[in-house]
Amino acid sequence: MRRDLTKDGQPFAWPYTVPSWVVTHRDIDPVDGVEFFAGDVGDLHPLLVDAADGGDVWIVGGGDLAGQFADRGLLDRVWIHQCPVVLGSGRPLLPRRLRLHRQKLETHGQFTAMLFDVVGPEPRITP
Repeated sequence: MRRDLTKDGQPFAWPYTVPSWVVTHRDIDPVDGVEFFAGDVGDLHPLLVDAADGGDVWIVGGGDLAGQFADRGLLDRVWIHQCPVVLGSGRPLLPRRLRLHRQKLETHGQFTAMLFDVVGPEPRITP
């Protein structure tokens, strides 16, 4: 993000005014307006809810991060925007087996946006 926002030679500035956290185990230079967190998302969740002050908490990033919240029952919805790309192989979008209920389906140019409620973990059927 830093690289993309400094292409024009301007100094980097966090572009959002809402409270923001970056979840990472990497050592990253501090950024004004951003908190960094490494650890169990169960410990982070109360901080996010408090900062949201009654509003929604958005988890933006990889499927594993969203999956960590889902594992603790802390994920209510999944809003997926996808663009068709041909890949030889890849990782699952959400590396958890979750039961989802589609609420909305929209298209925006080449993108498809899908909103799902998280119903709970998908039960595994054993033979």
